[in-house]
Amino acid sequence: MRTPARPCGHMRENGGVTSATRQPAPPARTVPPRLIATDLDGTLLRDDKSVSPRTVAALAAAEEAGIEVFFVTGRPARWMDVVSGHVHGHGLAICGNGAAVVDLHGGPGTHRFVKVRELARENALDAVRLLRQAAPGTMYAVEQTYGFHQEPDYPKLHMEIPDSLVPAEGVLAPDGPGADEPVLKILAFHPEMEPDAFLTLARLAIGDRANVTRSSPSALLEISGPGVSKASTLALCCAERGISHEEVVAFGDMPNDVEMLTWAGQSYAMGNAHPDVLAAASGRTVANNDDGVAIVIERMLAERA
Repeated sequence: MRTPARPCGHMRENGGVTSATRQPAPPARTVPPRLIATDLDGTLLRDDKSVSPRTVAALAAAEEAGIEVFFVTGRPARWMDVVSGHVHGHGLAICGNGAAVVDLHGGPGTHRFVKVRELARENALDAVRLLRQAAPGTMYAVEQTYGFHQEPDYPKLHMEIPDSLVPAEGVLAPDGPGADEPVLKILAFHPEMEPDAFLTLARLAIGDRANVTRSSPSALLEISGPGVSKASTLALCCAERGISHEEVVAFGDMPNDVEMLTWAGQSYAMGNAHPDVLAAASGRTVANNDDGVAIVIERMLAERA
């Protein structure tokens, strides 16, 4: 019988800076892994958003061997049914690029927030203003723990109808919709800029007011609280478990995975990964459509036998 993963301690914070990055280097020695941290889209999921039977079996085998599985994604919590439905409601998910930790046990409809690292509204308003000035034509959407709001001109990029069509400044105002609900991240889209150029510009414009990254092939940026990333939240959860970064194996494919891959003791870039990810990871595997995560887990478990 599998032992359920222990949730991270309850926490709601304002995204204080947590250092959780290091320079990528192959580990000097092989440390038995205690935790697998895997991105979803472009990594664990195939392009059709399915989880292959081989991958489901590999994750189950890892858990049977006593290795915890964390899904670490830019997706909001409400989009996690795609995983929990396929892998039978096991594991924890770090969602929103580190803005929230969600317990998936119990399956779809029963997910529970166990940690929230919000983006302070003052920081969010500063980020919106500064990026509007640096890149005129930028359009925004706002992710909260349960709500989703977007500006009237923001394109239909997501799988849901927004709760409101309001300028970002209105959503983030003290009396805006969902004013009593934490802001997890801001989505910023530009219809004309090249994605990596938009990311570079946004990081320069926003500075230390927020963390800016991207996971989409389009010019869609994700803006979180200062110091909030997949890596920093994963580091917090691992510290609560007494797990060192050397005991973590991580998988990813896009710039929002870079910090996590450089932090983990062993890390793998997918065969379909962004160049920055290939440079950051200590190892490589095949593409998401070819079960790259499962292949590494199978080999890892065979070496333990």
